[in-house]
Amino acid sequence: MGGGGASEVAGDVAGEGAGGDRRRDALLVVRCQLGEREAFGELVDVWHAPLWRYLRGVSGGSPHLADDLAQEAWVAVVRGLPGLRQPERFAPWLFTIARRALTNHLRQEYRAPETSGRARAAGTGTGAGADAVADAEVEAGVAVGADHLLDDVLTTMQVEAGLNDLPPQEREVLILFHLEDLPLAVCAEVLGVPTGTVKSRLHRARRMLRSALVEKGYGA
Repeated sequence: MGGGGASEVAGDVAGEGAGGDRRRDALLVVRCQLGEREAFGELVDVWHAPLWRYLRGVSGGSPHLADDLAQEAWVAVVRGLPGLRQPERFAPWLFTIARRALTNHLRQEYRAPETSGRARAAGTGTGAGADAVADAEVEAGVAVGADHLLDDVLTTMQVEAGLNDLPPQEREVLILFHLEDLPLAVCAEVLGVPTGTVKSRLHRARRMLRSALVEKGYGA
């Protein structure tokens, strides 16, 4: 692959109207695929902190586990980067890899008898049934105004203050959307669900976060 490949990809991405971050990531990926080691270092510089923050949040706040999972994710990135055919989609690809690393870790942990009860408890209040209820509420316009208000006033500190009080599914969607600032479509790709389901989960998560923050004295 010659040097013109990077220019062609840059032109394709710019033609899609993608933002500067997506163009930056695409060019770095192509440079990695062309064998530039410095480009991979730049990718790590840009994405390691958001990746680690996501993994710490969804794993329950353990920095050591986040370190291990982030290292595992970057190893998978090194192996998979040469075959990434859509360089502009690096961000959702990266978070999907990280999510898979976490899922594999939890699956191994939950196989142990002493953690089976905790595994069941972690899933309480989430899943298709809760999504369906939230879908109906969002379609009916219930609390939509409150969601918009919450968007306006939420700070990163407040989101993080209430995260540990939420079930894993709701915690994850808030981290991706509010803390990592990923668009709905990218959140949907990472989570493997339709965009409408992401909206429903966000609605439910915001409502639960609101209650958690009130209990902690925010907005009281």
